[in-house]
Amino acid sequence: MTSELQFTSEQRLDGDVLEREFTLGEIRGIVWTPASAPAPLILLGHPGALRRMYPRVVARALHSAADGFATVSIELPQPVGEEKTRAEQARADLMKALESGGPVDEEIIERLINRQMLDRAVTHWRGAMDAALALPEIAGPVGLSGGAIALGIRLVTAEPRIVAARLFAGTYVPRAMFAEAGQVNIPLQVMLQWDDEGNDRQSSLELFDAFGSKEKALHANMGGHTGIPASEAEEGSRFFARHLK
Repeated sequence: MTSELQFTSEQRLDGDVLEREFTLGEIRGIVWTPASAPAPLILLGHPGALRRMYPRVVARALHSAADGFATVSIELPQPVGEEKTRAEQARADLMKALESGGPVDEEIIERLINRQMLDRAVTHWRGAMDAALALPEIAGPVGLSGGAIALGIRLVTAEPRIVAARLFAGTYVPRAMFAEAGQVNIPLQVMLQWDDEGNDRQSSLELFDAFGSKEKALHANMGGHTGIPASEAEEGSRFFARHLK
């Protein structure tokens, strides 16, 4: 895999934020850089396809650029063949469990969070981080914002250049990964929607307790999965300003 970003398009947003789409071998992504350079880097995680999530991701990128941060986001590897079939069945079983009102069985969660897919995603993220940090307009340190929390755990424990992370407890994490969460020791903020219809509150609280960070904060807000209050964007700004500047 090539180690340099191959830019496929670029445009200016809000006057001075440069948005560039890129490929890096099989990886596709977007990098945003503010006028101030070199800028610290924030990895923007998301729960689905980057193109589908683009309106929400670019809004976060512009907010970060206004704070003086460069950002990058990538398309995550998708399952194919038998992996895809198993993933679709796991999601169907999850929906049945949620619709029945009963607890989600740990076996379903284990199938839902494919460890091989997590490791491939971490490899893609680390490759994109290497290439982004090689750009003259981007410098360390590096922060992580959002995405599936299981992937966040795996990425933070694998990548020492990430010095602070802001995660969303909005997806399931296998119990076997709670010990891995204990290895997370960087400054951490975790957002939790108290009435999240697609996640288990008690499990999220126990996961937060399992994190090994000496500096960690839980931001619990009332509302469902998509009801994160706008004020959390400012909380994120202050968090990353403390740890990346």
